[in-house]
Amino acid sequence: MSPTSFLKLQEAMNQGLIGSLEDFYVVARSLLVKSERYFDVYDRVFAHRFEGAELSDPTEMEISEIARALLEEWLQDPSAAARALGLDERDFKTMSPEQLLEYFTQRLKDQTGEHHGGSKWIGTRGTSPVGHSGYHPGGMRVGGVSRGGSAVKVALDRRYRDYSRQGPLNRAHLGEALKRLRHMVPAGPKDRVHIDETIRRTMKNAGEIEIVFERGYRNRLKVILAMDNGGWSMEPYVDLVGTLFSYARSQFDQIKTFYFHNTVYDYLWEDPPRIRKPFSVDELVKLDPESRFIFVGDASMAPYELMAREGSIYVHERSGRPSHERLQFIADLFPHCVWLNPKPAETWRYTRTIDMIKAIVPMFELSLDGLENAVTFLTAGR
Repeated sequence: MSPTSFLKLQEAMNQGLIGSLEDFYVVARSLLVKSERYFDVYDRVFAHRFEGAELSDPTEMEISEIARALLEEWLQDPSAAARALGLDERDFKTMSPEQLLEYFTQRLKDQTGEHHGGSKWIGTRGTSPVGHSGYHPGGMRVGGVSRGGSAVKVALDRRYRDYSRQGPLNRAHLGEALKRLRHMVPAGPKDRVHIDETIRRTMKNAGEIEIVFERGYRNRLKVILAMDNGGWSMEPYVDLVGTLFSYARSQFDQIKTFYFHNTVYDYLWEDPPRIRKPFSVDELVKLDPESRFIFVGDASMAPYELMAREGSIYVHERSGRPSHERLQFIADLFPHCVWLNPKPAETWRYTRTIDMIKAIVPMFELSLDGLENAVTFLTAGR
């Protein structure tokens, strides 16, 4: 939160605008939370911090301030104020604000017990203009906690869970993140009307129309997407990776897709079964080094698969170089290279190969926050 928003919250409390936990829940969320993505986190923290809490009854000084604020509002409509205070309107008009304030506070002193319901005494759940948990269109809360609802219960309902950054990725989420990867530049013939420039030139010509044409914008960014599509450890993430693949194919005109299992050796594969269309890693030097190279996989395997010369679990895939050297070759060849891992980031430290790969290729969690951070890394220096 910003210092300004924090001071606004203090101002709201100092002015007596917050008289219950419900008020505080709404006002604090409105002032402090800058994006709906954090509503769910706010709900969980609020419910944890204020479980079982209630606002205490006001002190005499606070009651005096409340009474002054209430009377200022009532004095704009003397008839309604007289009815609210149970006074004859003629008597009301002859009383000074100080007398009205004294009348209000005296009523508090005269009331020695609790009062629930009714329209005159200060209490709860009635139509009295002063009290709490009741209803009066021009009333003022005095003490207690609103019983019409519970802010903690509302927070525990977690109505904004779908806005959370930890929610499942869908096409809309991916779209917002991957659109930032696009590199739109003018390309092709000048066959589109430049509206703003046409208007400017026409005005400059005193109304004589001059149509200005421009080139259309096309996405010139090249993307290489290499996905781990084998093994039981990737099974839980099939739908998530499939969503990423589907959207990436529709979002970028120049995209090459490769497949691998666990890690990369001498070949990537252009066919999902990884049988018929091998693509030599050495051939990657023929591709544009400014391409954005994106690995997608859980990076979880036996350490020897990454470090041994013949580390592949497939008999037909034998390499004279260990996989970690191949990954380093790709990372050196493509400066804009990242690894998206669908496993939660808090579990990475339990898998040795994740740390080893992360030391070679910058790794990001395949979540909303992780994807945005990866896109920011890939577009840096563009």
